[in-house]
Amino acid sequence: MSSIIRVSHLSKQFKDTRAVDDLSFTVNEGDVYGFLGQNGAGKSTTIRMLLSLVAPSEGEINIFEKKLSTHRSEILRQVGAVIEKPDCYKYLSAYDNLSIFARMSGMKVSRQLLMKQLQMVGLADRAGSKVKTFSQGMKQRLGIAVALVHDPALIILDEPTNGLDPQGIADMRNLILKLSNEMGKTVLISSHLLSEIELIANRMIIIHKGKKMVEGTVADLLDPAHSLIQVETDNNAAAKEKLKQTNWVSFLQNDKQLRLMMNKEEVPRLISDLVAMEVQLLSVSSSHSLENYFLSLTTLPGYVEPFAN
Repeated sequence: MSSIIRVSHLSKQFKDTRAVDDLSFTVNEGDVYGFLGQNGAGKSTTIRMLLSLVAPSEGEINIFEKKLSTHRSEILRQVGAVIEKPDCYKYLSAYDNLSIFARMSGMKVSRQLLMKQLQMVGLADRAGSKVKTFSQGMKQRLGIAVALVHDPALIILDEPTNGLDPQGIADMRNLILKLSNEMGKTVLISSHLLSEIELIANRMIIIHKGKKMVEGTVADLLDPAHSLIQVETDNNAAAKEKLKQTNWVSFLQNDKQLRLMMNKEEVPRLISDLVAMEVQLLSVSSSHSLENYFLSLTTLPGYVEPFAN
């Protein structure tokens, strides 16, 4: 499988702030690639470097197996992007906006093709309506239609669900899946809405303070073999000290709670050991959702993820 994006040791320094720090990752052809991180993690800065809007301080970006630094125009002709809120002419209709942006990109397209694009994003019935009358979700979908007007192979979306209501988020999710499954596009989507990425991405990266924490397939990263086990006892501090004297110490998380990152199949043995140590158990629960996984990487100091590369 060929790589569409290959980023190597990318860094960006803004005066005293290192927004991106030695970041490397790969997006393969056909991926819906989740680019995850809390606000301020460096996602938008990275995307701006991918689009040649910001120059890297260090590192290299290859897109379509060409260096962005030397093949910028050739590469960007094959890329469509929506960065935060799409910037459309609010006093013009959806159709007129799409027509203008098509001409700006050098495309000569028919009305039939433009209407097909609006149909694809669910706006054909509002083609003649002024953008100022659109909801935020409709504006986001029009922005994607604009990004697709030159039929790019790669779509980059930066926080496309920001400001959307639940229905708007669901519509955006379905549209992204349509871009991938029906149109064969490679999609990189930046988001902090972890539950949404879990539903649509096949591969992902989690970054924190500009650094890569982990990269891999969603299936591997959410493997039950790496479940977060939450234990509640009548005295968590005392129970934790007892576990530190056993082989369970390597699974303990470095926080105030009594949590272990481990295989769910080992939970019965953990319970047996706690009972043998005369620990009074109140509850044991496990989870491996993307949200819990993300929080385990970005909020628990000292945790080293075994899938990191």
